[in-house]
Amino acid sequence: MTGSLWHRRLSVSALALCGLLAAPLLAQNSATPQPPPATDQSTPAAPTPTTTPPPATPTIAQQAQQIQLQSIGPQQPFHVEMPTSHFNPLFPYRPSKAPELDLHNSPRLENLIHEGKLYISLQDAIALALENNLDIAYARYYAPLAQTDVLRTKSGSPAQGVNASVTQSTQGGFSGSSGGGGGGGASAAAGAGGIVTSTLGAGANVPSFDPSLTFQGYVDHTVVQEANQFLVGVPTLRDNTIKVLSTYNQSFALGTNVQVNYLGERVTSNSPYNNINPDLYSNFAVQIAQPLLAGFGFSSNERYIRIARRNAQIIDLVFKQQVIATVTQTENIYWDLVDSYQDELIKEQALGFANQTLSDDQKQLDLKAIPALQVMTDQSAVATAEGNLTVARASLRLNELLMKNQLTKVDDPAIDEMPVVPLDLQGQPDPNATKTTDDLIAEAEKDRPEVAIYQQQADVQKQALKDINSELLPSLNMYGYYSGAGTAGPKNPFCDLSPQECATTLPTGFPQMLQNTFNYSSPEYQVGMTLSINLRNRTVKANQFQEVLQYRQSQITSVQQQKNIRFDVRNSQFALEQAQAQVDAAQKSRDLAQRTFDITKQEQQLGAKSSVDTLAAENALAIAESALDLAKSNFEKRKVDIDRAIGDTLNRLHVSIEDAKSGIVTHGP
Repeated sequence: MTGSLWHRRLSVSALALCGLLAAPLLAQNSATPQPPPATDQSTPAAPTPTTTPPPATPTIAQQAQQIQLQSIGPQQPFHVEMPTSHFNPLFPYRPSKAPELDLHNSPRLENLIHEGKLYISLQDAIALALENNLDIAYARYYAPLAQTDVLRTKSGSPAQGVNASVTQSTQGGFSGSSGGGGGGGASAAAGAGGIVTSTLGAGANVPSFDPSLTFQGYVDHTVVQEANQFLVGVPTLRDNTIKVLSTYNQSFALGTNVQVNYLGERVTSNSPYNNINPDLYSNFAVQIAQPLLAGFGFSSNERYIRIARRNAQIIDLVFKQQVIATVTQTENIYWDLVDSYQDELIKEQALGFANQTLSDDQKQLDLKAIPALQVMTDQSAVATAEGNLTVARASLRLNELLMKNQLTKVDDPAIDEMPVVPLDLQGQPDPNATKTTDDLIAEAEKDRPEVAIYQQQADVQKQALKDINSELLPSLNMYGYYSGAGTAGPKNPFCDLSPQECATTLPTGFPQMLQNTFNYSSPEYQVGMTLSINLRNRTVKANQFQEVLQYRQSQITSVQQQKNIRFDVRNSQFALEQAQAQVDAAQKSRDLAQRTFDITKQEQQLGAKSSVDTLAAENALAIAESALDLAKSNFEKRKVDIDRAIGDTLNRLHVSIEDAKSGIVTHGP
């Protein structure tokens, strides 16, 4: 690294420190009107205008302050859960609402903006990604979605699952070896997405655990012209009926079903052959059914609940995968930004040297000391250096845009144009450099979320083999039935029968009728069983064997996943060793180019070399410095990748999953 480049980097660091110390003064100065500039004493001062001068064009710093007011708001932790209420009887019938989206950038971003520039360290970038990255914000909804699935299965409905996967919306920056970082492994073992629907969760029919209450009531008026008056005693029969029916139904996890029915009826008629009018009748019945073979037991009837709860645990691991992927991507983008930032400084230095050489040679040409061709060569070198600097600046602007896109929720044109200054130009020492391959593989098999995900899926599949066996059994149900009835009604004053037939001993009112319904005066008992046998049972048999085969496939997938992890670790370790070797080689090349440049410059001063030779040596030095910075950036990214491969990203950076879930970083990365 040349002396001027080193001084330039020291100046940038000093500028960042001054910006941090001067932030309160900048805020005060932006709110306090500045005094007018002093005028030249040699000329008279212009008269003070009576009208208000037009506002000056806002500076970059003022634009940044406006951005802070618009896109940076108070930060609230993410908290979404399924609403519940045990006191409001109308709650189950009203729609639930989720909190509105918080699309403000976190206040942390405001603290990093100074004089119209965004100064960030690697730790700042990771903290901003945890708070503002939209991929993580999207993944935060996985957990409440999984809880809705748990609530659904508690009613006896099948689990629908959560469409969760690991994403990287920001282009570039994500670097991973084969088999790394995939969050979609959850669907492979379940058979989702294929042509054949998975039998996961298959088994005997699960009843609804939500109690239901049904009411039916009606009033009926009927007029019938009787062809045979002898049957009813009147030529036109008029009946008025009021009937109420209600049913309560409840099933339980053991398979037990309870059904309670009540019937109430009031019938009036103009027939003189009725000894009571109106006729009051009520019936109360209770039936309890219990399966003894297929559909019996908690294991069979709660299998959907177990699957949903396992899915919720898997979702937590997928969220962890998403955080690892986003943090890894942020680190890679950061080191690409550092490389572009360093490369721009190198290209600026090369252009400055080319301009200085051109200026010196132009003076020599004016003195007729050198030929004009040498100046033309200098001009060509300046043009080349300007082109290289333009490309370097464009690359820097792109990497700045990628970084800001990674660290913000909302897009703002002023932020898009704001320069980003990286403060960490070199990473920490790599703790994995001295570890053996076996140690790294052991860490990966213990810490990578994919391992726990496949273990959870294997447990679900293994339990599914037991659950589906219940469906193979015949259907044997035992039931008990009890019914009580009550009849009442006053004597019909228009009864046209004999005194004995018109007489009645029934109670006359509703209270007595209801009492007889429940006082065991007119009981009915029934105990029975039903047995249903499918003599060939081919459908269930095929489903059961299909579940066994899919379980074997899931075992193969688990073995393949273990192989992928081992390959991923070895591949990342090899890449890290290669990157280290590239840094060493680039460092030697840069040192050699520096010595060559120093010697050539000395020889030029002694007259043994021309400025063309010095320009060529300086160009070679610039190329070597760019190659060294690129090799260092690649080495930092290889360190990031091996952390991902062994599942140590969050531990090394001290990233809290709870902070990622809430969207507010309270534990410094």
